[in-house]
Amino acid sequence: MPGSTKFQRVEAEGRISVKHTPRGSVLDRLHQSGAAKIRFPSSPDTSACEAVLINTAGGLTGGDRLSWSVHAGRAASLTCVSQACERIYRSLDGEPARLSVKITLDTKSRLNWLPQETILFDGCALERSLEADLAAGASLLIVEAFVFGRAAMGEVVRHASVHDRWAIRREGKLVFADNVRFDGEVDDLLQRRAVAAGDRALATVALFAPDAEGHLDFVRENFPLIASTAFAGKFLARLSAKGAYELRQMLIPLAIRLSGGHALPKVWAV
Repeated sequence: MPGSTKFQRVEAEGRISVKHTPRGSVLDRLHQSGAAKIRFPSSPDTSACEAVLINTAGGLTGGDRLSWSVHAGRAASLTCVSQACERIYRSLDGEPARLSVKITLDTKSRLNWLPQETILFDGCALERSLEADLAAGASLLIVEAFVFGRAAMGEVVRHASVHDRWAIRREGKLVFADNVRFDGEVDDLLQRRAVAAGDRALATVALFAPDAEGHLDFVRENFPLIASTAFAGKFLARLSAKGAYELRQMLIPLAIRLSGGHALPKVWAV
């Protein structure tokens, strides 16, 4: 159309697969395209593989597409973290950025999915999906957090459109589904006691593992939660805090507990 503006868009995909060997979990397959990059820092713990996911575009805005696909073979162990907080900037035309995650875990494998916080800016639009297929005996820990504006910068997210969908299956059967939407007057929604009581940093923590229920009492006694439950090999909790720093102070010890006492990657240092 005459006079229309065409924006440059991010089209990026990263795929990783790890396998178990006598010397530990190692990279099996890797694919990177566009702004999606994956790096593997050295670690003294050779039993697990650590992958750092990088979006070289520095953030996402309306019309951008970023997808991650993760596979852990039988008995393999993998921790995925992001190099930095993902930033979702204002959408100039209302079109959402789309971020998708697909996870496949074979028998007795384990994945710790620990991206740093997603920072939302005023006027942003985001559609995010997370799908996971778990085989028998596989374990999956997910820590996902949204920060509505950076408190230290005095930012307030007044208007936004955020749609976050999860679907977790074990042996082909749906065992957990979550569908969260923030749309319109977001700052007003966050003021509601049932939503965040004025907090602007929210997190969902989920563990799907044979021993997941055993963590519930300890976590309820030691962490301030909005809600928590555990049943049938699942542990679920929601947390909120004033800002990203305060939320991270809760998420780090909680993630360490749920990951079996293993130290988190260095990018998670407060």
